[in-house]
Amino acid sequence: MSEIRVNSIGNESNTGGPVLSGITTFSGQQYFIPPKGTTAERSSNCPPGSIRFNTDSAHLEYWNGLVWLEFEASSEDLGNRTLSNADLRSPSGTGTRGVFMRGQTPSNATEIEYVTVATLGTPVEFGALQVTNGGGNAPFSSRTRGIFHGGSPGDADIEFVTISSTGNGTDWGADLNRSSFYGMGAANQTRGLSAGNYPGSQTATDYVTIASAGTVSDFGDLFFGGSHGASVQSPTRCVFMGGYAPGTNTNKMQTYQFATTGNAIEFGELAANAWNSGGVCSSTRGVCAIGSNPGNTNAIEFITLSTYGNSQDFGDATVSLTHRGGGVCSPTRGLFMGGWDGSDDFNTMEYVTIPTTGNAIDFGDLSAPAFNVYGCSNGHGGL
Repeated sequence: MSEIRVNSIGNESNTGGPVLSGITTFSGQQYFIPPKGTTAERSSNCPPGSIRFNTDSAHLEYWNGLVWLEFEASSEDLGNRTLSNADLRSPSGTGTRGVFMRGQTPSNATEIEYVTVATLGTPVEFGALQVTNGGGNAPFSSRTRGIFHGGSPGDADIEFVTISSTGNGTDWGADLNRSSFYGMGAANQTRGLSAGNYPGSQTATDYVTIASAGTVSDFGDLFFGGSHGASVQSPTRCVFMGGYAPGTNTNKMQTYQFATTGNAIEFGELAANAWNSGGVCSSTRGVCAIGSNPGNTNAIEFITLSTYGNSQDFGDATVSLTHRGGGVCSPTRGLFMGGWDGSDDFNTMEYVTIPTTGNAIDFGDLSAPAFNVYGCSNGHGGL
């Protein structure tokens, strides 16, 4: 026998209607269907706590009184357990997942691949971006969502993926306020920043609320106009390391505080001018595999994110390159991917143990040689 008890019945404007409220218990062995619709069909005239299913993102979301936010869901158990150790593909284990663009091979690529950071091996196919987005921009992420932004000359597109699943990119529903080519990206769990544009005179920085698609806002201006810099972050701040300032490479580092909009300030200096570098991080330390300074290099530097100051020596990469990729990291391990030696692309993947110093170690091989292979993860230092 079924039983329904209702304390009150009303509609959105409390003028009567079949909308149930005041339900204290709901049980069943199957499912219930909440209201659903597209991002454009969202209502802003509803009480805080209202729930709906977004048919664009395929996620549940709720209204907090100001914006629509997704229900947060994450898992450390992301590996494909059906793969054997002999398969040599990274997701045969479990743990933090890194999702990355194929980069330039040498043309821009739309393919997305992933690895499980705690395991070794080659990447696995994830899906594809809707627009060519392999121009070198560093994506950013929360624990659940990866954001790809800009990437080619004149490109202001944004699209996202759900890190714990596979599939193609989904349009964000709004564009950056400016184009971003060889730009930089950083995020904590709530807010993501998109900064920089080649050839380096662009200072404007945009931000998004990662759980709420369809909005882009101005954050502030970079301390110096730049592109090609490495990106690292803690839960409170991001640091863009080096890059291409107007007319020259630079060793300057600059930082934003996530919680407050405003302009970036100087953080310190790298040991040498650097661009096309890869960055990985824990919540306390940022590590940078240096790119052109000019020429190829195997230098790796690190900073302590909580204190302003210059970088220190971390160790050496396995091979001297430029155009290194980064962004894929767990709290303990960071990956540098691909690169270019001035004539050939490389399929190199190597990792460092972030809390310690030391030389990089081989992780596996990319599915094809590439450079500017930038990624994001659900375990980086900003989360």
